[in-house]
Amino acid sequence: MATPFWYNAALAIIKPLYQWRIKKRAASPAQYQQECLERFGPFQPAKNLHAIWFHAVSVGETNAAQPLIEHYLQAGHPVLVTNTTKTGQARAKFLFLKAPYEALFQAVYLPADQKQLAGSFIEKYQPKLLALVETELWPNLIDQARKLNVPRILINARLSEKSAAGYGKVPGLTRPMLQGLNQLLAQDQAALSRFIALGANPAQSQVVGSIKFDIQAPAHFVQQAEQLQRDWLLAGRKIITIASTHAPEERLLLEALKPQLQQHPELLCIVAPRHPERFDAVFAEAQKLGLSAQRRSLGQRIEPQTQVYLADSMGELWLWYALSQACFVGGSLNAPGGGHNVLEPIALNVATAVGPNYFNFQAIIDEFAQADALCVAADAEQAVQQLLNFVFAPAAAAKMNAQAQAILRKNQGSLQKHIALIDQYL
Repeated sequence: MATPFWYNAALAIIKPLYQWRIKKRAASPAQYQQECLERFGPFQPAKNLHAIWFHAVSVGETNAAQPLIEHYLQAGHPVLVTNTTKTGQARAKFLFLKAPYEALFQAVYLPADQKQLAGSFIEKYQPKLLALVETELWPNLIDQARKLNVPRILINARLSEKSAAGYGKVPGLTRPMLQGLNQLLAQDQAALSRFIALGANPAQSQVVGSIKFDIQAPAHFVQQAEQLQRDWLLAGRKIITIASTHAPEERLLLEALKPQLQQHPELLCIVAPRHPERFDAVFAEAQKLGLSAQRRSLGQRIEPQTQVYLADSMGELWLWYALSQACFVGGSLNAPGGGHNVLEPIALNVATAVGPNYFNFQAIIDEFAQADALCVAADAEQAVQQLLNFVFAPAAAAKMNAQAQAILRKNQGSLQKHIALIDQYL
């Protein structure tokens, strides 16, 4: 079924605004031209035809798909990854555009969701399969892939109650889009029920769990953390990381932490904001509070007097978690929030807290919270108190971590289920 006229008309109207936004955030004219080439054609030359195509909006979705992508690259399949954000593309290239996968891997921006662009992109790259990650649904993309006989699978699918309500307002767009999928592989029963209520075919939809549970900390980051522990003399420090944060989370958490940072010189807070464009603003907040701060981007180390270390780098979040005894996962104190992935710190036995707004990871976080394997804070003050309890009461933190590891193990196995179902189309 063709996409509605009003949707395509709206895309045509907003196209100049979209181009303006790309230009505004581009670091250089060359970067602007490159992104326009990939968004609006004629696109990058295809490194490999008949690749397995994964579409992941940003960093979180790219990380979620990482074990699947790695599996197929190791098996010798060419892989194409598309993203809609600069950070997502940077993450994909960081992970895979290197030996031994470089010849098999390509990462480009997803073209704008216009019929002609989506169709031309598919004809140029001739993918073997389109795997859409989590909730990354684009009507014309799915429709054109269907017309060109490219199988379409929504993998690791999640759908919050809030997102479902939004999709429900445009049934003429949502229903045919979902019915255009060959397979829908949901993380949990709640997400599956929401998708089916919106029009997904029950016979082609099933719960296979979340790939995110099949997570392993990269060994090189663990080793790097151990080296930094020695080089930077961190053995005696009590380290809290606040990660994937959004405004105003850093300010609220640092304000609440400040008295403790001043009272306990062994206490250290690593701050890893979600978006690179906010790095300077977050550093300014730390300075405004009169805290001793250092920056990763300047090659600075954590000194004995350092109270705040700004992790203003890309692709190193695993490293900061590996250095920590406790962490706060952001995007959950702010409004509307939604939260980010808590499984990365949990995989490293880091005691974890979040704020109250975590609907993007509702089922996962609820399961840990109900088992006292993770703490949910009502506000910044409570979050800081929980984090302090973790680092100053290690026995209690260890008990919570053990419960978290049990839940992690119980939920593993989704990766192999995904592989078995994807393999049917290869």
